[in-house]
Amino acid sequence: MKENLEKLNRYIDLKGLRHSTSREQIAKVFFKTQDHITVEALLDEVRKINAKIGLATVYRTLNLLQECGLAMKRDFDTGTVTFEPYSDAHHDHLICTNCGEIIEFFSDDLEKLQDKIAKKYGFVLTDHKMELYGHCKNCS
Repeated sequence: MKENLEKLNRYIDLKGLRHSTSREQIAKVFFKTQDHITVEALLDEVRKINAKIGLATVYRTLNLLQECGLAMKRDFDTGTVTFEPYSDAHHDHLICTNCGEIIEFFSDDLEKLQDKIAKKYGFVLTDHKMELYGHCKNCS
């Protein structure tokens, strides 16, 4: 987390923005989640530390984290946008269309198959995302 906060502070300095306690509190809570989180859920967690923080401040902070490469915005066609801390570790998603649960997974077999398919069509992969939709074990 310390490394992420340092990167955020460097970015704030680079952009000529002011440093704020609220922004730092939001960032710390966000980095502790290590999961997909909605803006509203993040606000609920942050307000346990600082009840004065508002929804707009959370939105602005998440957008800033996204700008500097520390957060990824995810819209899984569930009607709810989530954010997750950026990670170099590639992963894909299973999304429950009933309750909205998001399960991250990695499959070496799938990665190899994607490479094989791309090669077959003379395509050079630079990135991808896989989102599989269905019902989780609790909703099945």
